[in-house]
Amino acid sequence: MHSWTSPALTPLPASGKPLRLFDTRAGRIAPVVPLTPGTARLYVCGITPYDATHLGHAATYHSADLMRRALRDTGLEVEMAQNITDVDDPLLERADRDGVDWQELAASQVELFAEDMTALRVVAPETYRSVSEAMDDIIATVTALHERGRAYQVATPDAEGEDWYLDLSVDGALGDVSGWTEEQMLEVFADRGGDPDREGKRGRFDPLLWRAEREGEPAWDAGVLGRGRPGWHVECVCIAEDGLGLPFDIQAGGSDLVFPHHDLSAAHSVALGRPFAATYAHAGMVAYEGEKMSKSLGNLVFVHRLVRGGVDPMVIRLVLMAHHYRSDWEWSDDELAEAGRRLEAYRSAARRRDLRADVVEALRAALRDDLDTPAALAALDAWADGSALPGTAEELPADAPGDVAAATDALFGLALND
Repeated sequence: MHSWTSPALTPLPASGKPLRLFDTRAGRIAPVVPLTPGTARLYVCGITPYDATHLGHAATYHSADLMRRALRDTGLEVEMAQNITDVDDPLLERADRDGVDWQELAASQVELFAEDMTALRVVAPETYRSVSEAMDDIIATVTALHERGRAYQVATPDAEGEDWYLDLSVDGALGDVSGWTEEQMLEVFADRGGDPDREGKRGRFDPLLWRAEREGEPAWDAGVLGRGRPGWHVECVCIAEDGLGLPFDIQAGGSDLVFPHHDLSAAHSVALGRPFAATYAHAGMVAYEGEKMSKSLGNLVFVHRLVRGGVDPMVIRLVLMAHHYRSDWEWSDDELAEAGRRLEAYRSAARRRDLRADVVEALRAALRDDLDTPAALAALDAWADGSALPGTAEELPADAPGDVAAATDALFGLALND
């Protein structure tokens, strides 16, 4: 799958200071120490290609982009992988509702997503694969789980074959990422793609591995598994392993993926005999009109509509930066207006081309401190109005970088120079 064109990235001289992130599994902020010295490997869960790209998506991929830029600023090489869930019930249902081919719907939305990521100056992943492209690997993985005794069949009256599920009881990995109780899991499992009451399952939270072919649905030949298509969680395990190897350093995504998706992806990997990710970093949810922005509710604000309506993409990035990536917040037009004023002030300051090594260091420190973008904006506000930074500035070496506009571009993807 072709991704999108990355912006030119000119990093600052390596700081050598580690990125510190909040790890959902550990419940605390800790330094990111790469499993492979010198290289950090990051996976971010991609879109199901319909109704893309709304501001909830943008917040997630903006946060992953900041992680990538922060890791690069420490002096690390960064390898990133991202999937596209182009074989999934919601996509197929939308295609059927609209009377279009599911592949055409997916292709059009993937193209739109690429347009939005290019506009927002998000660095493209090195590995960018759709489920349909990764099918051979997925089939091999589900077959391996069957051979390891982790998969079982469930009778399926509406299909010729049987569905395959992962037996979570064998490895006891359920809840390792989320830390949730089963009662908490049950509150959301059915709404997030699970089927806790499916007759014939051994455990309520056992996830679907392979769905037997149903009439009118896409299907692939899979040997002992029969014709069908994969479940949700196994796809990310396969694409992450292909692009990064297992285990890798950071699993990123929205907080609504903590359970079941990230919890069960990790359980799949454990069932294969290896750990999944070292750190789990999750972005908060974006609301609109009093409710979480979601496809099911239809309360979506789209990046492409804002941009095509004349909004500078850097204004959108500044709206996202105004909120810490882990926080939940609500979109409003007032936010857009405030970000527009900020961008104008920052670009005016950039024209002065005065060097402020203290501001650059404040930006770097904010980014590596769990992506503290509100603190970074406070430093940029002080730079724009020519005031001193709050607090006592540390002693900086004479050759410390001082080009604020260049640093803002490298660290936050904000283009300030005319």
